[in-house]
Amino acid sequence: MSITVNKKAFHDYFVEEKYEAGIALEGWEVKAIRAARMNIKESYVIIRNGELFLIGMHISPLPMASTHNHHDPVRTRKLLLHAREIAKLIGKVERAGYALIPIDLHFVRGRIKLEIGLAKGKKQHDKRADQQEKEGKREAQRAMKEKLR
Repeated sequence: MSITVNKKAFHDYFVEEKYEAGIALEGWEVKAIRAARMNIKESYVIIRNGELFLIGMHISPLPMASTHNHHDPVRTRKLLLHAREIAKLIGKVERAGYALIPIDLHFVRGRIKLEIGLAKGKKQHDKRADQQEKEGKREAQRAMKEKLR
């Protein structure tokens, strides 16, 4: 079951491979995510000391959250993957100029997982071509709908 999807990722990048990672979260963050109070649109994944970290994911604390704890909504969160997967990602990101971007936040057997994509950035002309293709499909669908009437 999907919690949130980063639609901007497919607009700005060509996603070539996808990986599912766990996230190290605090209790208040899990509650806020279950209440759909988060945003992954401006977030990205970095590699630091052989580990993956998610930066820029905003999780708004619930209004009834504890007042004596300081909640940082955009703190850096560690991603949990197998060592061989991390090694593979490090090699591709450093050699081939790929980026790691969050695509989807979802539940798997009660646990919150993040789908990250190994992606290459799109150029402006690629974005325009995608937009024209979408508009063409939309017009064709509209024409088919009119034909059925």
